[in-house]
Amino acid sequence: MAAATGDPGLSKLQFAPFSSALDVGFWHELTQKKLNEYRLDEAPKDIKGYYYNGDSAGLPARLTLEFSAFDMSAPTPARCCPAVGTLYNTNTLESFKTADKKLLLEQAANEIWESIKSGAALENPVLLNKFLLLTFAIEALECAYDNLCQTEGVTALPYFLIKYDENTVLVSLLRHYSDFFQGQRMKITIGVYDPCNLAQYPGWPLRNFLVLAAHRWSSSFQSVEVLCFRDRTMQGARDVAHSIIFEVKLPEMAFSPDCPKAVGWEKNQKGGMGPRMVNLSECMDPKRLAESSVDLNLKLMCWRLVPTLDLDKVVSVKCLLLGAGTLGCNVARTLMGWGVRHITFVDNAKISYSNPVRQPLYEFEDCLAGGKPKALAAADRLQKIFPGVNARGFNMSIPMPGHPVNFSSVTLEQARRDVEQLEQLIESHDVIFLLMDTRESRWLPAVIAASKRKLVINAALGFDTFVVMRHGLKKPKQQGAGDLCPNHPVASADLLGSSLFANIPGYKLGCYFCNDVVAPGDSTRDRTLDQQCTVSRPGLAMIAGALAVELMVSVLQHPEGGYAIASSSDDRMNEPPTSLGLVPHQIRGFLSRFDNVLPVSLAFDKCTACSSKIWDMSDDETI
Repeated sequence: MAAATGDPGLSKLQFAPFSSALDVGFWHELTQKKLNEYRLDEAPKDIKGYYYNGDSAGLPARLTLEFSAFDMSAPTPARCCPAVGTLYNTNTLESFKTADKKLLLEQAANEIWESIKSGAALENPVLLNKFLLLTFAIEALECAYDNLCQTEGVTALPYFLIKYDENTVLVSLLRHYSDFFQGQRMKITIGVYDPCNLAQYPGWPLRNFLVLAAHRWSSSFQSVEVLCFRDRTMQGARDVAHSIIFEVKLPEMAFSPDCPKAVGWEKNQKGGMGPRMVNLSECMDPKRLAESSVDLNLKLMCWRLVPTLDLDKVVSVKCLLLGAGTLGCNVARTLMGWGVRHITFVDNAKISYSNPVRQPLYEFEDCLAGGKPKALAAADRLQKIFPGVNARGFNMSIPMPGHPVNFSSVTLEQARRDVEQLEQLIESHDVIFLLMDTRESRWLPAVIAASKRKLVINAALGFDTFVVMRHGLKKPKQQGAGDLCPNHPVASADLLGSSLFANIPGYKLGCYFCNDVVAPGDSTRDRTLDQQCTVSRPGLAMIAGALAVELMVSVLQHPEGGYAIASSSDDRMNEPPTSLGLVPHQIRGFLSRFDNVLPVSLAFDKCTACSSKIWDMSDDETI
């Protein structure tokens, strides 16, 4: 197009193609958009980049896309021309490979051609050039892409008209060409913002402009003088001497409604026509990379399987794990799988040689020299597994009924400090997990949590049986016993009618101690070793720990939270109340039969842990 066909006196004009420069920030933003916004949507998206005419010698002409590429209103960096394009992000590698690249190229070329024919490109030179980006983001944060380098720009005047003599230089916009070049018949001068550094060749943005010039002006002008404007700053001095100027003969173009043949796909690293691969794992902070990867599986749930899943409610919850043994370790790992970032352990035991095989947060080295404190070691291990978790451990005892602490003033004072710290920890967390070995050790945390209206998830093991339950969440103190809980359609008067165990709201549910006929006491006294230790089938703790976390998540997904009506075994065939299914009160499992049941029980008005008399006293007095 630069020289008339068959004219041996003219040299052929060639152009230096763009080299795409996609910043790490662009790929990170694309990953977030894909996971949180686009999901399965393959519709084309508008994006923008920029190019610059002041790069140092030896650098290729670059089309740069940064993190702001998805914000079409974002400002372009100073002295840069914006480039507006289209992103095609595929869902599968197969879709990426089979995409009709020829069709995409023809569509972009037709848009440019229509803007040339209509004159819209004179008003807005941005329309002269486009770029396409065809991508597929792989789970391991490797991205494949094809780039069609037909760029566009506007703020830094990508194209402009020039008139000059010995004393003056005049510059104007393209749309003023009729008045600006009035009276000129032989030659005009145009300027191009040129990102190329080569002394012999202009950059890619000139190509489509010459098509415009030939289509609009070849009948009026025989040639075009082209100034490839390059503006470099080196050692504080601004220099334009490396700009180049040359003359291009305009061939007369016969009118045709059809778009000329287009080229433009960028070659890959091997010089062939194929996709490029970008591995982001080497240039991203490993901790940030881990954080993105941890959330990947959760966000994929929202694409198709559970689009209404509210992950923020789960990720932001603060969990207090009372007990860092077999249950505590398994609960912690499952919480991390759900993306929970705030986990606190409380335990007073040390790691023994029998622990690591059953408690997955500990290793053999943790048992040496008397053993590390479980709570501290568990918190440290969580941070090694995933540095983004806020894990803490407290090596402290929990005072228990039947275990006297008044042997001396020292032990009594220590017990007071332990109770005070336990109250502070429960106050500062959202969900309390009771995962201790003995029944009596759960009593004081249950009382404090009930008084502070905290959601309590309790898990306990037998040999081949387990119970996982949520404690009833007491209503705020200002509500009377007959009031409805927030947003609840069922009145309490209806609850005590013919069906005691249907439609029981969360504030009427019992706790772990509601079925007791005696107050909790020392359950280890006069017991043999096999009765003092929790002897259970090895897989039981993993099952119960996982169910405890899943119960918490289901409660959090219910619009009424802890006040949600309890689901029972009879509800298994009914429409589930949440996107994740049922929200039971209890899950009682029998491993010998590989069976679970979902019983529901009412709160006992004389319960030693959650009755109104107990938690009213705990509201008014120091425990």
